[in-house]
Amino acid sequence: MKIELKRYNEQLNEWPKSGYHIMAQYDDEKIIVYQSYRKEIGDFAVKNQFFGGAFSLDRMTWIKPNFLWMMYRNGWGTKEGQEVVLAIHLKRDAFEKYLENAVYSSYSSDLGISNEEWQSQVKSSSVRLQWDPDHDPYGGKLERRAIQIGLRNEFTRSFAKEDIVLIEDISNYVAEQYQFVQKRELENLNIPAEKPFLFKNEELNKKLKLDKL
Repeated sequence: MKIELKRYNEQLNEWPKSGYHIMAQYDDEKIIVYQSYRKEIGDFAVKNQFFGGAFSLDRMTWIKPNFLWMMYRNGWGTKEGQEVVLAIHLKRDAFEKYLENAVYSSYSSDLGISNEEWQSQVKSSSVRLQWDPDHDPYGGKLERRAIQIGLRNEFTRSFAKEDIVLIEDISNYVAEQYQFVQKRELENLNIPAEKPFLFKNEELNKKLKLDKL
């Protein structure tokens, strides 16, 4: 598994407690995002290193760079249809392109545009952006916000193949770590090493409401 792991308790002391943060594992070339699928789709993706077969290019697909937020959504890989947990090493410039083209999935006045302008953007954009409460390993809600990004049309097609560096099946690792959660032994929990991600593009950081440390 080509993911750097670190003790959860150690990271907890380093992470921001609140605010809008893209918590992720990344370097200068790539960023890791997570998805969960049924076995048919997950196995195809790992074997072929792209999404195809039963994977639908016509539906919106959501990616999450925050490991624990993905674990909250898929029940640590126990929910039906989400048994195969994938770590997708994504080209960093592709991730940036997604968010440059993203439109918030719901309207609020602090977007700085009218509701009519937002509706117009939604109709013309193929990328959705959503901030939700982050969660701890037990599924408890946190003050910090976590991001998820929805892709469709041309962005789904590029994500499915050319934007990917590597696809890893981390289902067994997830199951192993979930045992520590079930036993309430978080001192033994090892998860992907993550830190807040910021873009060099300050306008994009501002659009995403990203907080600086």
